[in-house]
Amino acid sequence: MAIKSTADKVATIQKGYTLDGPTIELGAAIVDGELHKDAPVRLPLAMMNRHGLVAGATGTGKTVTLHMMAEQLSTAGVPVFLADIKGDLSGLATAATGSEKLLARTEGIGQAWSGKTFPVEFLALGGDGKGIPVRATITSFGPILLSRVMDLNETQESSLQLVFHFADKNNLELIDLKDLRAVIQYLTSAEGKDALEELGGLSKATAGVILRELITLEAQGMEKFFGEPEFDTAELLRTAPDGRGVVSCLELPTLQTKPMLFSTFLMWLLADLFEDLPEAGDLDKPKLVFFLDEAHLLFNGASKAFLDAITTTVRLIRSKGVGIFFVTQTPKDVPADVLGQLANRVQHALRAYTPEDAKALKATVSTFPTSDYDLEETLTTAGIGEAVITVLNENGAPTPVALTRLRAPESVMGPSTDTLISSTVAASALLPKYGTAVDNISAYEKITGKGAAPTGPAAGPARHEGGPAQQDGGPAQQRGGLDPNAIDAEARRIEEEILGRPSSRTAPAPGAPPDFGEAPERRAPRPAQPRSGGIGGDLAGALGGGLQSMARSLGTQLGRELLRGVFGTSSKRRRR
Repeated sequence: MAIKSTADKVATIQKGYTLDGPTIELGAAIVDGELHKDAPVRLPLAMMNRHGLVAGATGTGKTVTLHMMAEQLSTAGVPVFLADIKGDLSGLATAATGSEKLLARTEGIGQAWSGKTFPVEFLALGGDGKGIPVRATITSFGPILLSRVMDLNETQESSLQLVFHFADKNNLELIDLKDLRAVIQYLTSAEGKDALEELGGLSKATAGVILRELITLEAQGMEKFFGEPEFDTAELLRTAPDGRGVVSCLELPTLQTKPMLFSTFLMWLLADLFEDLPEAGDLDKPKLVFFLDEAHLLFNGASKAFLDAITTTVRLIRSKGVGIFFVTQTPKDVPADVLGQLANRVQHALRAYTPEDAKALKATVSTFPTSDYDLEETLTTAGIGEAVITVLNENGAPTPVALTRLRAPESVMGPSTDTLISSTVAASALLPKYGTAVDNISAYEKITGKGAAPTGPAAGPARHEGGPAQQDGGPAQQRGGLDPNAIDAEARRIEEEILGRPSSRTAPAPGAPPDFGEAPERRAPRPAQPRSGGIGGDLAGALGGGLQSMARSLGTQLGRELLRGVFGTSSKRRRR
């Protein structure tokens, strides 16, 4: 094979990155050791929902790369989510000041640089930081993700799913950790013995292990990450009044002490988006680009169910207009099934100091298309702020591999001042909505009898700790709702006596667990239904109550089966 000249190599890159639609400008190509600003390297905006990987050794510039990409996405009107591991990304809210060295670099790659600010929303998990608190309810988080946080094995994970099933079936709202603890304590008590046996696959010993892990989470102070008001992931899709995409910057100041919690929480955000967003097909630009930093934390020691759920989410969320960029050190950190979905690659330098490093280097090279570069040499000699790039062009074909000197961000490459962050948070429209935690009546109060139920439409949802539950009617009313066993009995009667067919609904077992009813704050008075005249009206009057009961019962059962997503998540919006 003939050796190509430098001019031919440059021409190949120029042709491969000549694109018609809007793009993210990544930088200029380096060929045979020379920088060519007439050979720009870019990524089509329409292809960013094909996902991507930003990889490289520590200190090679991965964070600056995603910073630079986030700026251009925002300018193009695309909302961005960033996990701010080191606190550097808050600088997006502060315009950078050009230095002689910086301007020489930007001039060399053909970048018309000027300092700019970008619309940033500062977030913090559970208020653990300066941003708007981001919380999830336990029921929304789901059993698979929670098992990941609790480091449960696959048997224990399956058992936790049974606990969630029991809570769903019995109207026990799992809002925070003490709700889940109360349910497990009930199941392992003498009163809940029959209910535990009915769950079949859940042994008392396994329930005890889960309970101990749960208490450990509480002891580590993780209860503040779970609760209400639950963060609505639709907030991540906002644009600023000037049309630029809002950059949601999630601060993770204590990542090193809770890495599993933080990485799993990020997956919850994605899973919730996945379940809520409609199908969108191919768009001119994505609805959201999600940068998932320290991605290896997601996969270390993950169960098969967890990995399957991630793979499904990554594969299918593309058609909903969301692009995911995993940020980590080497492609080996990402499972093959997920890596195969990441079409856009930005690979910073790798080091080969150990045999394991050399192995990772060879594996990384094998993931790139054939190119005019000696990639083993190129990847070990690339400088800070340089990366080997290949992306999908507008036709969905890989672009030529190009060693690229990357563009410089136009906002500060470092943290914004505390004063600016505090003032931005104080002025945020999200603060009144999420700033103050609330503690509504849920499983803990229902099981322990603490907290009085509201007695009328004007009653608020606030919890009342201490004091017995009000008793203002029959047993079902005392527990806050209609007895599902009574509803099922009425459904059986309607099917057998009126509809004239055998009922498929089984009678409750003797000693069935008590019904805990609906949460009072989720109930609303039912308006009276007018009866129309004639035979149809009389029949509706005769059958309406029973059929409505049957429909409510069937709908409740089917709804609970369908509303839990690939991670077992169940957003409050989908439960309404």
